[in-house]
Amino acid sequence: MAECLNHHDATNATLHHGTEPGAEIDAIAASVLDCAFAVHRAFGPGLRESAYEQCLCLGLADRRLRFERQKALSITYLGQSIPNALRPDLIVEGVLVVEVKAVESLLPVHQAQIRTYLRLANLRLGLLINFNVPLLKNGVRRVLL
Repeated sequence: MAECLNHHDATNATLHHGTEPGAEIDAIAASVLDCAFAVHRAFGPGLRESAYEQCLCLGLADRRLRFERQKALSITYLGQSIPNALRPDLIVEGVLVVEVKAVESLLPVHQAQIRTYLRLANLRLGLLINFNVPLLKNGVRRVLL
């Protein structure tokens, strides 16, 4: 079962149990969550996903965190490369996938999506952040493969 998080306990809860990724990745995740909480404090629910994503990028840049936005990733199937098969919202510091949502509630398909991104990008930790909630801590899921 997914757990709701705030910026203080975000590094302790997992959606999918596995070996913890380490202090450095946890620190990156905590910084991303701090940025997300700042965006949500400024605007609350009601914006489009793209607006939240852009604001989050501004916060990450302000913290001097490296990120790639909407990076097109390829997959291989039956020996053939399939370009642009997936496009995570953000990959932060090359180790963390961040998926931004502005939906009524997070669904199993959203969690499956970020798990797929993690698996195919060969990464272990992701944050699924739904900004369309009154309290952001209720919209954050930490996903660990």
